[in-house]
Amino acid sequence: MTFPIRLIFFLCIAGGLFYGTSPALAHNGFPMMGQDTTKLSKQDTASEYQDLDEVVVVDQAAMVKREISNSVALVRQDFIRENRGGSLMKSLERVPGISTIGIGSGASKPLIRGLGFNQVMVVENGVKHEGQQWGADHGLEVDQYAAEQVMIIKGPASFKYGSDAIAGVIDIRDKLPPAEEGVGGSVELGGRSNNGWIGGSANVTARKDNWFVEGRFTLADYGDFNVPVDSVFVYDFGVALHQGDVRNTAGRELDFSGRIGYLGKHFRNALTVSRVRTRSGFFANAHGLEPRQVDAAVHDRSSRDILLPYQEVTHTKVINRASYAAGKQFIQLDLAYQRNDRKEWSQYVNHGYMPPLYPAEMPYPSSQERAFDKHVFSLNLKDEWFLDKHQIMLGASGEYQDNTIGGWGFLIPAFQQYSYGVFAIEKFSVSPLWKLTAALRYDHSRIHVEAYQDWFPSVEHADQAAPSDYLYRSSDFRRDFDSFVWSVGVNFLPGDLSLKGNLGTSFRMPIAKELAANGVNYHYFRYEKGNPDLDPERSLQLDVEAELKKENWQVAFSPFLNYFSNYIYLNPTAELDILYGAGNQVFNYTQAEVLRYGAEFNAVYRFTPQWSAELIGEYVYSEQQSGAKRGYTLPFSPPPSGIVNITYQPLGTESFFSPYFAVDLRATARQANIVPPEKVTEGYQLVHLRAGAKVKVFQQPIQADLQVQNLLNTRYLNHTSFYRLISLPEAGRNISLSLKYEF
Repeated sequence: MTFPIRLIFFLCIAGGLFYGTSPALAHNGFPMMGQDTTKLSKQDTASEYQDLDEVVVVDQAAMVKREISNSVALVRQDFIRENRGGSLMKSLERVPGISTIGIGSGASKPLIRGLGFNQVMVVENGVKHEGQQWGADHGLEVDQYAAEQVMIIKGPASFKYGSDAIAGVIDIRDKLPPAEEGVGGSVELGGRSNNGWIGGSANVTARKDNWFVEGRFTLADYGDFNVPVDSVFVYDFGVALHQGDVRNTAGRELDFSGRIGYLGKHFRNALTVSRVRTRSGFFANAHGLEPRQVDAAVHDRSSRDILLPYQEVTHTKVINRASYAAGKQFIQLDLAYQRNDRKEWSQYVNHGYMPPLYPAEMPYPSSQERAFDKHVFSLNLKDEWFLDKHQIMLGASGEYQDNTIGGWGFLIPAFQQYSYGVFAIEKFSVSPLWKLTAALRYDHSRIHVEAYQDWFPSVEHADQAAPSDYLYRSSDFRRDFDSFVWSVGVNFLPGDLSLKGNLGTSFRMPIAKELAANGVNYHYFRYEKGNPDLDPERSLQLDVEAELKKENWQVAFSPFLNYFSNYIYLNPTAELDILYGAGNQVFNYTQAEVLRYGAEFNAVYRFTPQWSAELIGEYVYSEQQSGAKRGYTLPFSPPPSGIVNITYQPLGTESFFSPYFAVDLRATARQANIVPPEKVTEGYQLVHLRAGAKVKVFQQPIQADLQVQNLLNTRYLNHTSFYRLISLPEAGRNISLSLKYEF
């Protein structure tokens, strides 16, 4: 570990929680932390409130953190805007404990404390986001411009959210409806230098009496991203990169959403319809074909075209949220429908017994490698009671999924799945200083996996094939799963100090890929086989958090200890596939005991009203306690990392106000704690710059934000990146500019 990294880790021990560079203001529902609680004397209040001794204006974000016994982080649109990346998850990477598995410029999926895929639940407007999230190349189909507030629960939250929340929750919410009558909205435009990204988003809101409407349109177009090298080795074969461009990683995105709602005194209802559509290429030298078979001249003619191989994803959501509040009771019902339509296109390549020429009578074109079409219906119901010292929540949820498949390639079969759960949560205020939380939940799930039979016979001469020569790669079967989990937490709030702890169990139902996969995953050049006898993942975790806040500084320390009795993972074997791949190594899904621990360290100090310093550090350790990989860590385990930030917020002028200037030094340690076939990833240091202000143009205020990412154009590998598996470095220097006008 180099001296700069050791220095950052040493400084980060102190801890503190301060996201973003702009002053954080209390905001609707999920505000940012950072604003002090202020007391107003009765001389400062309006005359009709003269009978009150004082009015307390509370920082709602701090209140949420102090009320919840889990480890949580809250961010809002200002933070997302100032740290804008190619996707929402990239924009959240600066939050301690959050990292991403990235593929290209426009797709990434979240990791919370080193766990991801179906172990992290993403919730949008109260409804679980359901796509094909089991693949590392499957990004999150969410419009980041529509995300006004994000609450991140770090650690198990199955007691409230159910399966897939075993590692944590990313809870995304749109802005609240307009509080006043009239018309408003915003327009945001941006560009990035590294991949020629151009795009933006526009939204309009209107309210009349108790009714409101809102619409949003987002568009983005980008080219191949650029890396600071002129060649890479893809599975030991040298690949030259034209001017450093990673060929065929361009993409496009087109999103829209609309909302209409009614806001009554007791009853409220909002109907939201949205669609996110993306088309993006896979690095042509690292998908399906051998690297030497790629026609580089065709791909290098343009950095903005999208040729084979590529993916197309359309995600549609319809959500209706109704609520009723009266007295001390609050009832809420969410009904939702989602459709995730995903297609992967690639040149047909025959392996094993597959015919050399693609049959003309096939129902799919020769370039459609795979297709997945998932329909999801879901329901969430909760009833809350706010009594003197008790806050009681009773809830129920249900979901039905129907996933069909297509294309000439096969990895997972079609399936249908339903699940339901019921839970109860009580928060008890023992005294103004002590709060206790207890929760119980029961879940049941059934999955029906359909049989899949090869469309080609596994014999040398197809014209002599018998029905039994068309092999079944998946049999028809059903599995039922039941789970009972509990959680207990405590909050101790003596003045400026906040102490809290949470101990609880969590679970995750095995998904179709883990139960029934049986095919080549061309993204990894490996053969994956599921295990229909897998049990649900079960986890026990202890979270502790201490936070101390003073006038000019605050510190926090958030350790955790996590034990999996049967963690599900892909285990590489010595077996080679000869029937369906080209001798690919076979990986089997299996289960093992896993012990994990780590912490986030945070600190912020404000020297003057204009100058402040911020320190962030994070560490995760994982070790398999049983199974074939006993003693090894888990795949995609993030190495220790830290950030040192200096921010300057000078006084503005009448036409140039709320300015900020910030520099981040991010240091990441060498990751030598790996699990084969992973390779050691060397440490690195990066410098990022951020600046922004509101500028008056023709007497209209426009928010301008500038970022310079990877200022020194450093060549480095991110251990949690998809392309790290083929030693492809991350993007080089990137200059990003965004402009936002609100009316």
